[in-house]
Amino acid sequence: MSDIPAATPRARVRVPLRFHDGYAVDAELVTFHGLADGREHVAVVLGDPAPGAVPLVRLHSECLTGDVFGSARCDCGPQLREAVERIAGRGGVLLYLRQEGRGIGLYNKLDAYALQDKGLDTYAANTALGLPEDARDYTAAAQMLTALGIRELDLLSNNPDKAGQLRDLGMTVRDRVPTGVFTTPHNVRYLRAKVLQTEHTLPLPALTERMETAGAPGTAEGVGAAEVVGAAGRTAG
Repeated sequence: MSDIPAATPRARVRVPLRFHDGYAVDAELVTFHGLADGREHVAVVLGDPAPGAVPLVRLHSECLTGDVFGSARCDCGPQLREAVERIAGRGGVLLYLRQEGRGIGLYNKLDAYALQDKGLDTYAANTALGLPEDARDYTAAAQMLTALGIRELDLLSNNPDKAGQLRDLGMTVRDRVPTGVFTTPHNVRYLRAKVLQTEHTLPLPALTERMETAGAPGTAEGVGAAEVVGAAGRTAG
């Protein structure tokens, strides 16, 4: 990471976390100076790792609709809740990264939702809007971990790109630990698209079965992106 500028801790504050299901845990929130993208990312330090143990780390991208409003169109809220408890039990860090909508921003994400309602999957909808399928860069995450003294970790994630980027940035990802699978009738197509498009480690046969059981619409195979964007009145404006 010699070619990446160092970040430094800015402030640390203890915060008692309380979740809707009654789970509670105390955390230390850490802010930083010198992050590469200039955004206000936060490290949530949880638990007490055993001496010499490798910390459990999750890179969690901000999702206002899922994390705050409990949207059933994604699995972000349940993943956040699960990650906090699992990390607190073992000791480690959750990095809360301000990368809404896989990095395209909140308004663009909601525009993409409108196209998904017309038949596109989450990745095709981004492309139809002229946006990257996934615009996230984890340089700031590597800076944050290094500033916290973490260079080796187990990564709590189903996404191989997160592990790959961290390794390219000089971090040692010893193991990638899968998260739970949190399906609703509204997000099974979204989860299936993550498996097919970006090789997330989720059980595809089980997701397909749940789609059929829930009566969810099939994938958008055979539906042209241009056709869907036109039908949606070019949501991006």
